[in-house]
Amino acid sequence: MYTRMDFVRQSLELHLFFARIMKEHSFFLEVSFTPRDSGYVQKADELRREFDRFLGEVVSLSNGVVSKGVLQSGEVITPYTQNAEIATSYFTGIRIPTELTQMEANLMGDDMINVNPMMEEQVFLLNQRAIGLVTELIQFKSNILSNVLSCKMFTVNYPLLIDHIMREARLYLATIQRLQNREMVNMHQEAVQQEIFWNKIMAEHAKFIRGLLDPSEDQLFEAANNFGKEFDELTREALMAMNSNMPLKRVTEDSLAATQAIRDFKVQGTQGILDCQIKSVIIPLLGDHTIREANHFLRLLNMFNN
Repeated sequence: MYTRMDFVRQSLELHLFFARIMKEHSFFLEVSFTPRDSGYVQKADELRREFDRFLGEVVSLSNGVVSKGVLQSGEVITPYTQNAEIATSYFTGIRIPTELTQMEANLMGDDMINVNPMMEEQVFLLNQRAIGLVTELIQFKSNILSNVLSCKMFTVNYPLLIDHIMREARLYLATIQRLQNREMVNMHQEAVQQEIFWNKIMAEHAKFIRGLLDPSEDQLFEAANNFGKEFDELTREALMAMNSNMPLKRVTEDSLAATQAIRDFKVQGTQGILDCQIKSVIIPLLGDHTIREANHFLRLLNMFNN
């Protein structure tokens, strides 16, 4: 039975994770253009501010409603988020509203709550706004990627990174639409698709880290390279599990171990970047961003494993 509470809680938990991811995607795009493309800088900035406002509304509705498990997973914020925002703001001159991060740090979870019809309506309207915003961001990313691939534009983001963030936005959009249609989002049934998707994301994170490290960081380069290969293999195994009767349980257990390892690697890397101990062209917020995505995948994998 899919209840009003399920709808409200799943919607808010989805936005707590993904709306922050989207606002940061907008930020990473904003700082990647050359002076010639000031119109694109402005558009990315507008989208970033829209997601800031949207996330603020989500946070104000979430207190005492979302589950403790999500808040404690490290996918909403991490111990590094605020410092990464402060450092990133310092490097770019762009004001990042750290008060949102503080509000999220103060959120209380509750596993037993009744939701009134008015809140259900508020969340339904919030979801509709998210659909419009995310659709606009996907179109913007698609336009940038098309321009980059046809050599009409230069950005400091890899074409694969632009494609990568577009896929994440499409997953977010598809999930909101399903929630709006009151489709029961059963993560257990979808375990294999989620594992294919996130293992590929983790592989790409490793490759981006590898490519953004200073060439002198041999050990870190080697570690990132090995993670990339490991997650490529896990993606292949998850695809095999989907296309055959191969049991998913072993893939899930292997993915869990590998994701814990890459999350710890990202934590060390982000700490090293914040402490000015690692030479790279990785902006601090990108490090924290990838930790949160690993934490999100870990929560899903733990759910599938149980």
